[in-house]
Amino acid sequence: MASLDHQTPPFFKRGLPPAARLTIYLALSFGLLVADLRMHYLETLRQALSVLSYPLQIAAASPADFVHKASEYFSGLVTLQRENTRLKTQQLGVASQLLFTAQLRQENAELRALLGMQTSLKVRSTAAEIIFSARDPFSRKVILNKGSQQDIEPGSPVVDPLGVIGQVTRVFPLHAEVTLLSDKEQAIPVVVERSGLRAVMFGTGNGLMELKFLAANAEVKPNDRILTSGLDGVFSPGLPVATVIKVTRDSAESFARILCKPTGSVERSGPVLVLSRIGSRQQRPADDESSDPRRASGGRIRQNKPPAEISAPVPAITATAAGSAPAPTPVQSAVPQPAASPARKGP
Repeated sequence: MASLDHQTPPFFKRGLPPAARLTIYLALSFGLLVADLRMHYLETLRQALSVLSYPLQIAAASPADFVHKASEYFSGLVTLQRENTRLKTQQLGVASQLLFTAQLRQENAELRALLGMQTSLKVRSTAAEIIFSARDPFSRKVILNKGSQQDIEPGSPVVDPLGVIGQVTRVFPLHAEVTLLSDKEQAIPVVVERSGLRAVMFGTGNGLMELKFLAANAEVKPNDRILTSGLDGVFSPGLPVATVIKVTRDSAESFARILCKPTGSVERSGPVLVLSRIGSRQQRPADDESSDPRRASGGRIRQNKPPAEISAPVPAITATAAGSAPAPTPVQSAVPQPAASPARKGP
């Protein structure tokens, strides 16, 4: 009965109160911190624990890292697509501006060249522009945006900054038709700059030109410059026309075949100058036999007769018929008269 009456003291049954245990744990932790700060005895343990816990840290951070990187990837992809679209639009705008600037620069250079040519020429000129080609596919003709209202006349030469390109053939109130030098029916008198040889150049219909009716041994070679001669009274002399590209000489042929490439932009569009004609075409003087009795009908000079065959009494007869005394003429004085024969005596 005495053993049944024994009970555990309340102190051991309840243990330390929570406040006491907290105080003990805080004191112990503080002591360990101070000891580790002074002696560093937990450094090795700390490193070992960090190595062991690193995979757990990576595994724990992987989902969040994956979500973060995936969101950055997709947001960056959308940003790049938007920026790419913006840059493409900007590139197209810049490309169009560059093309427009290049076109303006080229047009400015052509206009400056035309202005320089206009100031150098001594004839009146009108600026115009080629707007389109003629409808006839078998001819080389273009249409200008100037006509009779701008004082454009038929037959006027048309040049560009590089040289002659053609001649005005038809004029309308608001536009004019120009036949290019490469047309088969176009011809222009020219001169070879190097040798001074005069010739006539004809179009071939395929963008080239040909010097015709030159002898096989004519002094012409490739790269020779061909200029206008001005003999037709239409084109000013000295304007560039073409450059010789090929010379074919055949001993069996009387003439050489000389192909030339036009200097001007014959087959292209652009600003041009319409020049006024330099003057009326000078007519070739007609042969007049009355001015020189020695000229025959064919233009040849008749050969003079020997002095002995000249009849001396002709001027005297003419003078007698006129009722005046015969006078000695230079022909009479220059030709010795035969001596008078003695009179015969009667039988």
